[in-house]
Amino acid sequence: MLPSASRMRRGEEFASAIRGGKRAGRPTLVAHLSTRGNPQDPPLVGFVVSKAVGGAVVRNRVKRRLRHLMRHRLHSLPRGSLLVVRANPQAASARSEHLAAELDVALDRLIGRRVPGRRSDRPAATDGQA
Repeated sequence: MLPSASRMRRGEEFASAIRGGKRAGRPTLVAHLSTRGNPQDPPLVGFVVSKAVGGAVVRNRVKRRLRHLMRHRLHSLPRGSLLVVRANPQAASARSEHLAAELDVALDRLIGRRVPGRRSDRPAATDGQA
């Protein structure tokens, strides 16, 4: 479970993160990250799971899984940041390992860490010409 001090609750915080931040999309989720004015504040995390994902039971299961995954990733977020994780319909049938991998890729893109296997990590292809 996510610590209470790290949970996003106010609509203004959700709007600020979605409208004013960076976005990283994956097939199962989309992550929005923005920074607040005070870098001393702890990072806040919120989740959006629409009815397109499934019924109430499915939506709550997806939220619980995402909260559990984010609990172990809070330390990687910059202080004073707002993160909104929006689940896509594919999240309902995704395995937890797959959700974790996609969440890691999205966070790496937002925070600016290098992700192994991305194009920027691969050596430039040579076409045989000097």
